Amino acid sequence: MKQSPYDSPRTLWAIALAFLAIWLYMLGSRTLVPTDEGRYAEMAREMLATGDWITLRLNGIKYFEKPPLQNWMNALTFALFGLGDWQARLWTGVCGLLGVAAVAYTGSKVFSFRIGISAALVLGSSFYWAGMGHVNSLDMGLSGMMTLSLCGLLVAQHASKGSTTERNAMLVCWLGMALATMSKGLIGFVLPGAVLVLYTIWTRDLGLWTRLHMGKGLILFFAVTAPWFILIALRNPEHPHFFFIHEHFDRFTSDVHKRGGAWHYFIPLLILGIIPWIGMLLQGLKTGLGEAAGQFQPRKMLLIWSAFLFFFFSISGSKLPGYILPIFPALALLIAVHIEAVGNKSVKISAALLILIGIAGLGALAYFLGNLDPVKQAYDIPLYHDFAPWLVATCLIAIAGGIGAWLLLRRGETGKDWAIITIASAGYLLGQIAFQGHDPWGKYIAGTAHLSAMRAELKDPATPLYAVGRYEQALPFYLERTTILVEFPDEMEFGLIQEKQLWIPKREDFIKKWQSHQDKGQPAVAILRTDIYEDLKNTGFPMRVIGQDPRRVIVANLVTPK
Repeated sequence: MKQSPYDSPRTLWAIALAFLAIWLYMLGSRTLVPTDEGRYAEMAREMLATGDWITLRLNGIKYFEKPPLQNWMNALTFALFGLGDWQARLWTGVCGLLGVAAVAYTGSKVFSFRIGISAALVLGSSFYWAGMGHVNSLDMGLSGMMTLSLCGLLVAQHASKGSTTERNAMLVCWLGMALATMSKGLIGFVLPGAVLVLYTIWTRDLGLWTRLHMGKGLILFFAVTAPWFILIALRNPEHPHFFFIHEHFDRFTSDVHKRGGAWHYFIPLLILGIIPWIGMLLQGLKTGLGEAAGQFQPRKMLLIWSAFLFFFFSISGSKLPGYILPIFPALALLIAVHIEAVGNKSVKISAALLILIGIAGLGALAYFLGNLDPVKQAYDIPLYHDFAPWLVATCLIAIAGGIGAWLLLRRGETGKDWAIITIASAGYLLGQIAFQGHDPWGKYIAGTAHLSAMRAELKDPATPLYAVGRYEQALPFYLERTTILVEFPDEMEFGLIQEKQLWIPKREDFIKKWQSHQDKGQPAVAILRTDIYEDLKNTGFPMRVIGQDPRRVIVANLVTPK
């Protein structure tokens, strides 16, 4: 152990390849979990099936909440590799890897090679980043593109003024903002722009504005973003008001989406998300305060990025767990700077906290399993018990990783480097194992146990599939067909205002339609909310149950499918 692993290309390549193998394998190891994973897989499937790459649709209904980049990339993946779980997660997986590569490169260019390696280890093993890199949602797509903009800015402003590196890195920054805008809307450039303004106010570095290559950058930005926004507005005049006003201004200033939360909503999520680096979080942030004045102060920029984005989403009227994901690359770079600047003490604290997390996790799990209600949670208890061994394994990995890192720290500077790798490995593995153990729950939430029975009834593509009182976000993707909504518009309410013919607003009209299928000898299938099933059962509704669990009841009419 005389040579530092940071100085051994063979060791670094071995770590990178092992990390990459696990990352890629995990993309397809689990069922797509509603709501986000099913929604964005289905939207891309419909895009590919219809050939319409401009007007976004969910369940065949106009759906204008977000821009199209993720749907485009998923649809392209489906076109190349077919439909499937790993294909639906490939774009987010690539965006997560892009973030890790970007902080490694930026850390090396702006600070040092060692800081670049540490930043990659921190980000790649952070529970939230590694986890969300395996979830088909917009948050990682946005975060990956915002990381491009952040890292492009850092590299550009660190480079010599007027150099090719400065220009190219700034164009990467502009491209990142454009792709972030195409991922999730105006925050893709509003938030980086606000960070730049705040940095200027703090450092009084007005010269930075002369190095943004704004002319070329704006041309690139609008070349990427403008065509789709123009085309969708021409085809759908209702889009601009809904997208720019309802989905941005109203969402931020009110609880219109019923996704509010307390001011401290994101604090526990930040603590959970930065595992296994909790012990260095505050110290990492503190490094941004101690930077000496100079031409460009990257640590201050990283601190402002982290703090402002966290504050922005904390005061928003709409909160979801993934919103703070874009701050993690900045935190990883700050923590890496701290790791390089200090001795073993902070690493020991992180190792000790990892051990405590493992021990506390075992205790919490034992308490939880011992207090399950055998009556109220009868269906859930087997799922909890199936999940328990995986969670035990994650706790043991945390304990072993913490102990291993603590022992390695006795071996000087080289031991410290191996300790960092050990903590990162433990954090990465415990997160991926926990995600894998959740798969039985994912299957239950998605309803995939009923796919075989449903496919048998839906052999004829003309057989209608109704969703009564609920919308299933994953089943349509796996069945490769849309549903006819009844009584409950869910998140498609705006689209159904535009296309009222695509659903059945009243239950009594559905009952008449169902009876008509029965009278004509036409098979039909419906997914019912459980209370609606009980109501219909008491009226002699012609149906037979083909699938049932506490979330849903799936019925077919009394006609035998051919």
